[in-house]
Amino acid sequence: MNHSSTEAEAETTEPLRYLSKVEAAAIETELLKDYRFGQQQLVEIWGHACAIAITKAYPLSSMGKKQPTVLVVCGPDQNGSIGLVCARHLRIFEYEPTIYYPKRSSHSLHQDFTVQCEKMDIPFLSYLPTEVQLINDAYNLVIDAILGPETDPVSIKEPYSGILVTLKQVKIPIASVDVPSGWDVEEASQDGINPEVLISLTAPKKCAIRFPGKHFLAGRFLPYDIQKKYDLNLPEYPGTDCLIEL
Repeated sequence: MNHSSTEAEAETTEPLRYLSKVEAAAIETELLKDYRFGQQQLVEIWGHACAIAITKAYPLSSMGKKQPTVLVVCGPDQNGSIGLVCARHLRIFEYEPTIYYPKRSSHSLHQDFTVQCEKMDIPFLSYLPTEVQLINDAYNLVIDAILGPETDPVSIKEPYSGILVTLKQVKIPIASVDVPSGWDVEEASQDGINPEVLISLTAPKKCAIRFPGKHFLAGRFLPYDIQKKYDLNLPEYPGTDCLIEL
């Protein structure tokens, strides 16, 4: 293929769509209602993809320990349950996750994911380690599965507002699920947490347009009709991978 035809091809490729809060919610509703995906199925797909993204961004060999320790901080809603699934898969991938899940959901689905983690002997903390403890206890990584796209940053209450204050100060890397906690879905935060890695689910959200860190997209499962309807212009995923680095 000559150089000019490659350039022409690049010019005709439509740019990747970044979703608004309303669009992201509409796609999820369609998946559940029209395409008959189950909530548990979606959370499992996303949590598994998040764990794989972590293994790509922080391979076992690069972590300097036999088993790297990962603190997974889970919120009360769907992002929290995605964090639980992610922790379970990381355990299977021979990482050493610990979960902090301060307000457990009464939703039976979240309870099922919690039991699955307990049965895998993943420890649950009753408090968030302080900034000093996070460093001294040598967690290699924090996974932020606290607040999802449905959360309005202005209305964040305790214990989550306090957790975010701590996470803003830690020096160890943070990987955020879908939307960094404390950020508005539609715009990047100036004073929120500063993750090193972002794992966008389904399609990236508008706040991630200028995300400076490592950015993964986990959305290969999306039906083609939905991709077309929303002009998502998703990238070609390599091989059989369920995610791609953008």
